[in-house]
Amino acid sequence: MQARQFRWYGVITLFVIVAISYVDRINIAVLITDPAFLGHMGIAATDRVSQGLLATAFMVGYGVSAFVLTPFCAALFGVRKSLIMGLVLWGVVTFVTPWFTGYGMLLASRILLGVSEGPLFSLASSYIKAHFEDRENGKPNSFVNMGTGLGLAVGYPFVGYLLATYAWDTSFHVLGLLNIVLGIPLVLAFVRMPASYVNQAKPRTFGEAMAKVAGIARGALHTRHLVLITVLTSAVLAYLWGGSNWLPAYLKEARGFSLREMGWLASLPQYATVLAVLLGGVLIDKIERLHVPFIFMGASVGVALAVLLAISAQDRYVAAYSLVAANFCWGLMSPAIPSTVQYCSRPEHVASAFGVVNGTGSLVAGFMPAVMGAVIGALSGGAGTSGGSAAGFFAGFAMLIGTQLVVFVCGLILWLRERHAPQPGMTATVA
Repeated sequence: MQARQFRWYGVITLFVIVAISYVDRINIAVLITDPAFLGHMGIAATDRVSQGLLATAFMVGYGVSAFVLTPFCAALFGVRKSLIMGLVLWGVVTFVTPWFTGYGMLLASRILLGVSEGPLFSLASSYIKAHFEDRENGKPNSFVNMGTGLGLAVGYPFVGYLLATYAWDTSFHVLGLLNIVLGIPLVLAFVRMPASYVNQAKPRTFGEAMAKVAGIARGALHTRHLVLITVLTSAVLAYLWGGSNWLPAYLKEARGFSLREMGWLASLPQYATVLAVLLGGVLIDKIERLHVPFIFMGASVGVALAVLLAISAQDRYVAAYSLVAANFCWGLMSPAIPSTVQYCSRPEHVASAFGVVNGTGSLVAGFMPAVMGAVIGALSGGAGTSGGSAAGFFAGFAMLIGTQLVVFVCGLILWLRERHAPQPGMTATVA
């Protein structure tokens, strides 16, 4: 019983680390509203493409890292050591970013930050697979994924407060220290893998190490429905990264909210995500495994309708609260992704399989902020009028509706396929 309780301490630790990582990620989304930061980095206030590329640069590094580095982490270092090394690296990168000057150096720092955070969710998925059975993995997955919403919810007003009270570089220094001072002690204290994982034979030579890495990667590629789940994940993450990176600027410039109002209004959708992720995890454990794809289908319809209302409403508060509803619907399907990957993978391949899904999905979704930025900039007409700016933002956010059509179709196909091949925990055979 004590061991069963202790496993939840590791889940709570992963939840905290995910929350910290998401504050790091959206730090830039708030700072691009500050003229001093833009001036230091050589970015024009009207250059939406360059501003969007900052998020894209992070996601490129994140996606490549999740895809490439995860097998090495699983084979050579394990969950615990990999988490510690990642926390050290992304804490240092965040802390020293203000010392960089110029847009190119800032882009490089965002790529490196993405590389250091890339394996995080794959490692969390491996921990959950090791400690929880398929029939009970909904709640731990939802709890870890709640860190996404909480990090964004706390991050927007927290970074906004630091920006309003201190110089813009203070947020980088505070967040860098937080990663190391809070994250590493929690991992050392509470993240423990079962003895069956710890006692696995370690490679003794470089050749053995490469062979083990290659074996894990090949096994991950045999995961059932891997391509379908990856496409679905790409669309789900495209909404998250497109919406969250442009939300502060949308509220401030398209809807006319002040900097202080923008901070708490931008956090409301994230609190809705936290609540919905928890409910989604409970729902996964309550329904039959075959019916989990219905969560993707129903939630995607809710997201699309809520975003449509947000960009068509005349009242700015109705628009803001519609985005709260959209994030609630998005949160319902968030824990279903790692739960589905764990269900379709073998235990030793979970980390790498989720690395493929999350890494590829992040790479594809990473271009959403830049594409939205191009649309926003093009349709704003280059004028400084609020009407022109609003038209650009409305068109940019309309692109988020298209992502949900992809999610709905993928969820439907996944359900149809699972009806004919319900094989829990088994990988597909190669034809």
